[in-house]
Amino acid sequence: MTASPPPRPSRPWGTLGAGAAALAACAVCCAGPILAVLGSIGVTSALGALWMPALAVLAVAAGLGFLVVRNRRRTTSCHTAPSRADLGMPTLGPPPEGGKAAH
Repeated sequence: MTASPPPRPSRPWGTLGAGAAALAACAVCCAGPILAVLGSIGVTSALGALWMPALAVLAVAAGLGFLVVRNRRRTTSCHTAPSRADLGMPTLGPPPEGGKAAH
């Protein structure tokens, strides 16, 4: 009869190591997009600080464009009188009086 080896004591380090590996993998995976967003915010703010007159011109142009589009929509809007719309659908039941049944 052979003796079996003594049982190994359980260590909580295996679970902790797996958690640390998952944390490191997540940090490596998400670092690129996070740095890209932060970098784009930084570049945009630097351009805004350097080209303030250009941003003012763009803001005025955007405001004028908004006013032109709003004015065009007001002048081209139309109103129709409420009336029945013939959808060309068949009717159910007896034909209407004085006319043919819709097919």
